[in-house]
Amino acid sequence: MTEPPAEQRRVRVWFGPHLLRDYRAEVTAAEGYAQAIARRFGGLKVTVDAEVTDDLDPLPCEQLWTVVTP
Repeated sequence: MTEPPAEQRRVRVWFGPHLLRDYRAEVTAAEGYAQAIARRFGGLKVTVDAEVTDDLDPLPCEQLWTVVTP
């Protein structure tokens, strides 16, 4: 028996009004990435939504963003 696919989210990285990158990631990784980028890079905005498409690249090193950080 195979497990159902994990729920995915679209992750968008913005610099002001300019879209820099679009990715797809599992929910936990997407949320962790958004929080980490907000803490480290105040000039960037990361949005997370459910508008996932097959043509989106996966979030690089996705497993790193599921690690809980202080």
